[in-house]
Amino acid sequence: MEKLFSTLKQIWATPKLRQQILFTIFALVLFRLAAHVTIPGADVEKIRFILDQQGGAGSMLSIFSMLTGGAMENFSIVLMGLTPFINASIIMQLLGVIVPSLEELKKEGEVGQKKINQYTRLLTVPLAFVQSYGMMLLINRFSPGGAIVDTGDFTIMLPMMLTVTAGTMFLMWLGELISEKGLGNGVSILIFAGIVATVPTQIAGALQAAQLPVILGLVIATIALAIFVIYVSEADRRVPVVYATRRGGAQQRSFLPMKVNQAGMIPIIFAVSLVSMPSILAQFFTKSSTPLLVQTGEFFLKYFNPGSPSSWYNLFYGLLIFGFTFFYVSITFEPKKVAENIQKRGGYIPGYRPGPETVNFLDETSSRLAFWGATFLAVVAIVPMLFQGWMSGGAGTISLFISGAGMIIVVGVVLDIIRRINAQLVMHDYDKI
Repeated sequence: MEKLFSTLKQIWATPKLRQQILFTIFALVLFRLAAHVTIPGADVEKIRFILDQQGGAGSMLSIFSMLTGGAMENFSIVLMGLTPFINASIIMQLLGVIVPSLEELKKEGEVGQKKINQYTRLLTVPLAFVQSYGMMLLINRFSPGGAIVDTGDFTIMLPMMLTVTAGTMFLMWLGELISEKGLGNGVSILIFAGIVATVPTQIAGALQAAQLPVILGLVIATIALAIFVIYVSEADRRVPVVYATRRGGAQQRSFLPMKVNQAGMIPIIFAVSLVSMPSILAQFFTKSSTPLLVQTGEFFLKYFNPGSPSSWYNLFYGLLIFGFTFFYVSITFEPKKVAENIQKRGGYIPGYRPGPETVNFLDETSSRLAFWGATFLAVVAIVPMLFQGWMSGGAGTISLFISGAGMIIVVGVVLDIIRRINAQLVMHDYDKI
């Protein structure tokens, strides 16, 4: 405890770090205020009723509400959160592999990255505008008691869509300010704040719906999940690398760290988008006049409902995570380029000749790590849902205080903030010397 207070005192005594922390806190306060500013013209009580009826925190809408920090429950001006910006970033990353001009920009370093970031911002605007309409249409489909928003009235929908789009751009701007003047990685910090903001609500719901043994089980399960995520997130495969030096032919030994979870949260984001599509289509199919479409919709609602995930849902979800993990790793980690960089610096991997042999070794190592990373993501994403279904059997709708996907984000952001703070403290000590 004394060491903790000493560290906090040291952090506060570092002027630059203190300013960054205070600015980040100020930005998060603005974000939380915006999340409670309701768009005029919507029935907020109906929205909250839908979220309660769709299976609690396990449903698609409740998970989305968690990532936006309750913005959906309030039908806030930041209803879409940073989802359009994240989608735009993923699209630009994929296009960087397909489009030659974007691939050339990536090779230009910081200047090229600035141009790609500008293209990402421009792409976010139409994505946010279109997704805002789709989200309002989807919420109406979930509503059992009539439309929440009159999507047929253009004079009502257009101002709402423009407001939601402006809310997304505001959050994107706020995130970039945090990256520039705060603790860095502003988008992740805003998503982290949105997830953490829902924890008190989850705890309050559990206290009302469950008895003490169940609450203790939830606490233990949440802590165990956090420890597991931290352990795997920090795990890496250290590939030994030997570099030749000019001083008497001596050799310098180093290593190439390769993370077990190289893909991060991206595969889960992709998988959630696709696995949710059947239930979204089912909302439209069940209201069709065609019997075949109605039967198809009922089938989707029975076996691919996020609110009550079946074995088929979990299997499909897991396979998607595996597929997207290998796909994402294959486009972000280039064994040939890594092998060339090692060779240019006069290095080699012991036991493997520079060139194709080193490339094959790195490719095989990356594939093995991708398998274990995909297994980790699938377990973290699916096991909490299975746990929720088991707990709900005797205590109503019960879920972990933070979902598996949310826990990966929370752990990643906290570890990143700790690294940045430590780096700032080390730099401050060097300046003293």
